[in-house]
Amino acid sequence: MTNIVENRHEIFFIYDAKYCNPNGDPGDENKPRTDPETGINLVTDVRLKRTIRDYLYDVEKKEIFVRLERDEEGYLPDAKERAKAFLPDELKNKKEKINIKKEKIDENILSKCIDVRLFGATIPLELKDEKGKDKTTSITHTGPVQFQMGRSFHKVIVERIKGTGAFASQKKKEQQAFRTEYIVPYSLIGFYGVVNEHRAKETRLTEDDLAALYRGMWLGTKNMITRSKLGLTPRILLVIRYKPGNFQMSDLDSKLAIKSDKPDIELRNTQDYVMIADELVDALNKYKEKIEKILIKDDNTINFVTNNNEPTDLTSILKQTGIPVEELNLE
Repeated sequence: MTNIVENRHEIFFIYDAKYCNPNGDPGDENKPRTDPETGINLVTDVRLKRTIRDYLYDVEKKEIFVRLERDEEGYLPDAKERAKAFLPDELKNKKEKINIKKEKIDENILSKCIDVRLFGATIPLELKDEKGKDKTTSITHTGPVQFQMGRSFHKVIVERIKGTGAFASQKKKEQQAFRTEYIVPYSLIGFYGVVNEHRAKETRLTEDDLAALYRGMWLGTKNMITRSKLGLTPRILLVIRYKPGNFQMSDLDSKLAIKSDKPDIELRNTQDYVMIADELVDALNKYKEKIEKILIKDDNTINFVTNNNEPTDLTSILKQTGIPVEELNLE
């Protein structure tokens, strides 16, 4: 592969959720995840990665290692069976050293599966050695792209909705079954991530892969049209690309905040608040010599303010730092 990633990147992705469930907790009646102390809405990094994987596989037809692929009998394969699919046919029934088979599987997975190049994987293997005996081993790659758990910028309220289903709960019953679901009326969620250039060499992550990642985040969120997820809208994708040198500002999510005349739980759309960008701008000005450029995708529905100036869009504010700013072309 060519154009292996050589620069550190920081990513901040903002989207909002309206009258839906951004990430249900299966251990708690599939309610939207919240911090019990603060009421902040939480979304796992696993949910975001699933969004990206589904988009890249379903829409862009890219090979994904971690996907739900049932066999002819309707069963889901385990990771060992999934990994065997990447063993060349000429080695499947051949008595060969485990390391040789392992290397071939690893080579094929990294060359074919974009999600492993992005997020890494721990892949258990069960292979026959040169004596025909089953041996267990594994392949481990730490992904160069890592995300923290997503968090809302404000306290949310979780509402319970009860309704009736289309069918009876049991045979020979006249009454329809009841259903209960949980939603948040509104949540503005931020995800912070880092791309590590050193890990990128290990998984062979390319600049083309990063471009696909950004499409998966933005368009994948738009593509979530299931009943529980309809209502998610990407608002801002901010990428800071650094010059070589192992530097990153970190904690981009703590450098933005919202301000509103309304209580948190009464927020319902992007017109109910403005975002304060003073800390972000201060950090960018402080470290601008270490930054190569800023990439941004903004749907221009959120108003930003700095130093109590009139609200404007984030791109205009970023350009005032003197750092090169480019629009991400994701559509």
